[in-house]
Amino acid sequence: MHTLQKWILLLTVAGDVLHAVSAIAAESAGVPATIVAPRDASLHVASPDWRDQIIYFAMIDRFDNGDRRNDDQGTGEYDPADGAKFSGGDLAGLARRIAYIHDLGATAVWITPPVANRWWDARSHYGGYHGYWAENFVEVDRHFGSLADYRNLSRQLHAAGMFLIQDIVLNHTANYFSYGDKWKIDNPAQDYIPNPDGSGRRAPTQSPFDRNDPRDPAQGAVPIYHWTPSIKDFNSRQQELNWQLADLDDLNTENSAVRNALRASYAYWMEQVGVDAFRVDTAFYVPLDFLRDFLYSKDPQSPGILRVAERLGQNGFHVFGEGFGVERAYDDRITKKIELYQRGSAARPPAMPGMLNFPLYGAMTDVFARGHPTAELAYRIRRMMSEHQRPALMPSFVDNHDVDRFLAGGSEAGLRQALLMIMTLPGIPAIYYGTEQGFRDQRAAMFATGFGAGGRDHFDTSAPLYRYLQRVVALRRDNRLLSRGVPSVLQSSATGPGVLAYTMRQENNVALVAINSADHEVLMDNLDTGLAAGTRLHGVFGIDTPPADIDIDRSRRFHVKLPARATYVWLYAEARVAPRAAPAPLVLDALPAESPRENLPVHGLAIGAKNVQLVIDGDLGSAQSVRPDADGRWRIDLDTQGLSDATVEHRLVAWSPQTSSASVSRRFRVNRHWTTLIDVDDPANDDHGPQGQYAYPTDPGWREHHQLDLRGVRVSAAGRSLKIELRLREVLALWNAPNGFDHVAFTVFVQRPGSTSGVRTMPLQHADVPGELRWDLRIRAGGWVNALFSADGASATQEGSVIVPAAELHVDAASGTVSFTLPATALGESASWSGARIYVTTWDYDGGYRGLAPDAQSATFGGGDGAKDPLYMDDSAVIVVP
Repeated sequence: MHTLQKWILLLTVAGDVLHAVSAIAAESAGVPATIVAPRDASLHVASPDWRDQIIYFAMIDRFDNGDRRNDDQGTGEYDPADGAKFSGGDLAGLARRIAYIHDLGATAVWITPPVANRWWDARSHYGGYHGYWAENFVEVDRHFGSLADYRNLSRQLHAAGMFLIQDIVLNHTANYFSYGDKWKIDNPAQDYIPNPDGSGRRAPTQSPFDRNDPRDPAQGAVPIYHWTPSIKDFNSRQQELNWQLADLDDLNTENSAVRNALRASYAYWMEQVGVDAFRVDTAFYVPLDFLRDFLYSKDPQSPGILRVAERLGQNGFHVFGEGFGVERAYDDRITKKIELYQRGSAARPPAMPGMLNFPLYGAMTDVFARGHPTAELAYRIRRMMSEHQRPALMPSFVDNHDVDRFLAGGSEAGLRQALLMIMTLPGIPAIYYGTEQGFRDQRAAMFATGFGAGGRDHFDTSAPLYRYLQRVVALRRDNRLLSRGVPSVLQSSATGPGVLAYTMRQENNVALVAINSADHEVLMDNLDTGLAAGTRLHGVFGIDTPPADIDIDRSRRFHVKLPARATYVWLYAEARVAPRAAPAPLVLDALPAESPRENLPVHGLAIGAKNVQLVIDGDLGSAQSVRPDADGRWRIDLDTQGLSDATVEHRLVAWSPQTSSASVSRRFRVNRHWTTLIDVDDPANDDHGPQGQYAYPTDPGWREHHQLDLRGVRVSAAGRSLKIELRLREVLALWNAPNGFDHVAFTVFVQRPGSTSGVRTMPLQHADVPGELRWDLRIRAGGWVNALFSADGASATQEGSVIVPAAELHVDAASGTVSFTLPATALGESASWSGARIYVTTWDYDGGYRGLAPDAQSATFGGGDGAKDPLYMDDSAVIVVP
């Protein structure tokens, strides 16, 4: 059909000139011509209030296989046994599981990009099953089904009162070219290296993205791409915006042809499928002005997508971006960068209406999985509210497809707490598929024949985490103040696991959330909610059972014992009670000004109490007791040998179980010195595997630095704490990982003094520890993860049981050292670390120990068989602590 005829037909059917003109522009940008009305009642529904939604995030290929006829496209790209290849999940599978998702409590489904992808990249030895390697932005990938399948999914979701979120990519296409070491910015044809796919295709099939060869003067003259190599310095904003991320071809979003084509491409999915929101991948890697153009452009031929949404009756169309980055404790660099994308004004709208809340994710992982002080999470909550204009529109999450599963390094108890937190704070909770089934593998399949599924389906609506999520989702949806309220942190622990308490307030409605992140009972004391005496707080939620109601007495403060890993929610009740008198005061006298080296003298007054417990940092399990004399006076020398960090301020409270009264808190520090117990050198340049045959990945980050070369181990002690300091050839931080280093992961095995109950196998590393060593504790740490495991349940395929807190991690790049400090609790029943044995290995970790193949690849070690050969590059001798 002639273009003019299409225009006339569109105009006649739609009655909308803008729609007709947009269709012509779309056709010129490689977008199929559409003959549909601007609004289809079965596809285009009114936008919801996104603050009240619950998102379920599903990776299409790994969720469910509804049509096996599209699994294998015959190019070697399909193999459910290989995590790098397609497994068979599709849009039909998603559609048939809507009831499963709906019954969980989710109201929106976010899917990975359904667009046509490059199926296999021989250079990286990986496939595009995930959807982020587009070769055509306006075609459904044949593995996922057809346009009709996608429309069917949309219609079924809308019929269930749910909404559809499509993941989109604006920064790049698949990897069809790269550059060698001789690349020059002023000569993009030099050292240009084509990377054709299995069928010989050298470029995307969609115009103008098919023009990707600068060696052709016509293509080089109007660059659709940035002719650049992969990013080498992630601290460089110029490289972040204009160089290739992981060798993916970086689109020149300054080019109007690229802008027009991207707007038209994604308007196509809105019009044809009725998508209700977009999640924008790699938002940090595209300029702010382009994102504003993408949303708000007034171009009549290719308008911004929010203008398209308005025409379709979706005035609340949501767009949220990915700003990948996890901050260190009390750092706001990523928070501020995220807000640059979200902050708007009357004169300058936001580049993104929302952004994924990565800083909150990072703090929750550190606190609930690794045992960091809850004060770090309290700080993050406060900064979230002070820095962000619209925190309620920021999706929050506990894990996703780009990070480790929470359960890969955390406990189920910690996961339950993290899930409760995202349901009781501002933000749009997003649940990653499989979390409700207790998944530990990052991208395992839910369906029986998919990768990592273990030969069975995982759609069990009776699973404990599925049932738990139903409860916490219902709690949020039944109490709107949990999605609309403003949080205020009341109490947290600055020294480690323990109390985190905050209120959510909306007008006269109040909810109190109290979490104990420790594996022991803690005291939440002197809590002041600001509520009047006589107020009753009604216990409505607990992980096991709801807590008892709380009546505020005349002191307006109260004290509650929280069991290990307890999570409680109270709601303000309208009914008032006659306020009780406050119990007799408990006095804790001022502490000595000088920090103690050994014991801390403490004294005070307790009237009517038979026993006084001295509680340090809320830890009731380690509280030391004293009996008052006949006059109520008491005195004790507190043992502080379990406290080692002189930089940390501890909190001490006197507590009377009989009268349920607590003193005011007092603060103190310890004055502890570290003593070196043993220092062992390791040979230089022996980082070549157990038999000396391994090679580093070919990416320059590994090849040029050899940072897996262990140079020595120093072991020190302070009180009952142990520090293991690793010396390396070099400490790199090329990827800005939150732990302060990358391109290496350490596995440290520790046998307690005199222990014979440990194990010899090195989980997931295809090896045993050497000699007679039997490990009790195992540290696994990389740039993004730091986990501590006991040997309980450990095997060749199981890492053991998670221990919280994890070892404290410290990096000194200048001296080339990474150190791990084990707390006194890790010692067990022994009096000291004398006789302990330590063994250290280096490798790398990315959702699992990095791959090993016969030949090294860009991100894969070479020289062995990754299915059976040992996975370590360098290792120490077995070190015996004297």
